[in-house]
Amino acid sequence: MGKNKHHDGSGPSQRQLRVGEVIRRSLSEILMRGDIHDPDLNRLSITVGEVRTSPDLKIATAFVLPLGGKGADEALQILRNNRHEIRRAVGKATKLKFAPEIRFVIDDTFDRMDETRRLFSQENVQRDLREAEDDGDL
Repeated sequence: MGKNKHHDGSGPSQRQLRVGEVIRRSLSEILMRGDIHDPDLNRLSITVGEVRTSPDLKIATAFVLPLGGKGADEALQILRNNRHEIRRAVGKATKLKFAPEIRFVIDDTFDRMDETRRLFSQENVQRDLREAEDDGDL
């Protein structure tokens, strides 16, 4: 039996992480080289921040963001329209036994980082952090 048989479900398995990273790199290269035959897609610069796979590796969720974050909805629709050709290209590039279905979602990591920075810059939060540091809690 495979190593994942006893995985406790507390997070992705090593295999999921490895396959997700292989797919992310391949997908990034395919989009960067313009391997998909769609001029609308090829005019976009899309960053693939992360790819998460399902435990059975049949579904891969790609977290993407167009350069500058502008036109995210349009980019998402273009990617979804080309998902079959993208899946074939990723399958060929990765040499996986089965190419996963690829789902695209907007990567909001940068938005969350900006919000976190904004919260930490607030005076009341700064005061609480200073007090916690002075009390030895940090």
